[in-house]
Amino acid sequence: MSNSNTSFSIQSVLIDFKEITKAGLAISVVFSSLAGYLLGVDGFSTDNIYVLLMLAIGGYCMVGASNAYNQIIEKDLDALMDRTKNRPIPSGRMSVKAAFVIASLLTIIGLTILYNINEKTAMFGAISIFLYTCVYTPLKTITPLSVFVGAFPGAIPFMLGWVAATGEFGIEAGTLFLIQFFWQFPHFWAIGWFLYEDYKKGGFYMLPTGHKDKSTAMQTILYTVWLVVASILPTFGYTGQLYLSTVATIIVVLLGLWMLRAAVMLYQKRDDKTAKTLMLVSVSYISLLQIVYITDKFLR
Repeated sequence: MSNSNTSFSIQSVLIDFKEITKAGLAISVVFSSLAGYLLGVDGFSTDNIYVLLMLAIGGYCMVGASNAYNQIIEKDLDALMDRTKNRPIPSGRMSVKAAFVIASLLTIIGLTILYNINEKTAMFGAISIFLYTCVYTPLKTITPLSVFVGAFPGAIPFMLGWVAATGEFGIEAGTLFLIQFFWQFPHFWAIGWFLYEDYKKGGFYMLPTGHKDKSTAMQTILYTVWLVVASILPTFGYTGQLYLSTVATIIVVLLGLWMLRAAVMLYQKRDDKTAKTLMLVSVSYISLLQIVYITDKFLR
């Protein structure tokens, strides 16, 4: 009986840790960082595997810390929304003090690991956690421009990997940042659309006009177009060591048209089901695009 209770307790703690750090989101962000590293690394050796592991652990710690701080700040609002009321803090399974200790430890561990890769990686990691926690989170209940502000820390992971591999922030890292920056808008506006009523309970207004209307849908299309344009910039030879072959460019364009079609469908139908489809397409799009970039580099 004692062993059963202990097992249940450990399982509960792990589940709460996954929820307070938003493990699914954190893993997808780590994937972006690893993709950026593979694009930036010159050759590949055992040492690179070690750095990849450090980047994965350090990156997870930083994202997990950001999410934990976010849930501490929004604990009262989370209790009002169906989507978030069962999170560890609003449900009472975890105290604010415990969450703060977890967030603080993750921040220290994450920054230390990233610093051991190089100083610039740690710096951008610190900037990301500051912007997400201290600027984006408070703005969510004040202005729809919070999505614009949140796009900056959200776009850092892809380029962070390049900085980890090279120790430099140049045109290549800037291009990777630009791609993920524009991606944030259709992705989060789609989420803001189909969760509009739930967000409204917590006082969050994530859509650019504040409403599920034609203007919001049109802006989603426009930012998707900018995303597609940014994604093919490496084709033209102006992005330093970051380059796409003709075949890879065609695949990236096709992926972009798939994403654009989902955005256009939202404009035409303007319903929650279509918004959810756009969100799912956007998640698949960014992962597939990164895989194409990596595959193209190593096959050339």
